[in-house]
Amino acid sequence: MEFFSLLAGTVVLRPYVFVFLACYLTLAIWHLGLRRTLIFTVMAYGIAFLSEYSSTRNGFPYGFYSYIDTTRDQELWISNVPFMDSLSYTFLTYISYTMSLLILSPLRKSGLDVRWGDTTHSRHAGKTVVLGAVFFMLMDVVIDPVAFRGDRWFLGKIYTYKEAGEYFNIPLTNFGGWLLVGLAVLFVFTRIDRALGPLDEKRDRGRREVPGQALLGPGVYFGVLAFNLAVTFYIGEFVLGLCGLALTGVLAGLVLYKIKHPSAFTRQR
Repeated sequence: MEFFSLLAGTVVLRPYVFVFLACYLTLAIWHLGLRRTLIFTVMAYGIAFLSEYSSTRNGFPYGFYSYIDTTRDQELWISNVPFMDSLSYTFLTYISYTMSLLILSPLRKSGLDVRWGDTTHSRHAGKTVVLGAVFFMLMDVVIDPVAFRGDRWFLGKIYTYKEAGEYFNIPLTNFGGWLLVGLAVLFVFTRIDRALGPLDEKRDRGRREVPGQALLGPGVYFGVLAFNLAVTFYIGEFVLGLCGLALTGVLAGLVLYKIKHPSAFTRQR
């Protein structure tokens, strides 16, 4: 009974996490089907939790940090890690994967209706895994500095690093850790995905094509960035906010270029 009470408390305390999670589940099921989405969710959460459990004890892969357990009686924790934190990796890695697919796959475009073309090669390609992990890490360049200042907004002060870092108090090892974890999640998933065989709407329940499908995951990606940038400026961190805006602008420019040139960056046969 206490488990469900704490789980409900997690939803109440961190509603924005579950809004993004709901978006992820909907888009992933449309894209991959229910079976693959469940596999991705469980696998990504497991790798994320192990990475945080490890780093809070031995500093690998993010560097030494620890969670402040002031909310332990309000939300669900797994050991010394808040459940919501590792859970957020599931949708963050997925939307980063869709960003990579958008850039590296051929597109079918009709006005604002942008859909993936043939993703048979790009879904499992090593460069898709690497680029997806890079997008995942770049998102944290915006997220982590403002999350570290959670005592100045409704997140609350939830963690602290052993030593002040180089980038707005965040150690560069943290970003290296995000890159490594992104690589691990996407590598494992793409191997499982390939082993499961081609996507099939009869076998992969819930899968369907919808208008603008190739832009939906990236849209959530930029939604996450916009949310964190809005908080950054709200708490008065203007230099940090401008750095985040510059990065977001570069990423948006890359996406717009790809939309304008649907065959750019795709594998030449």
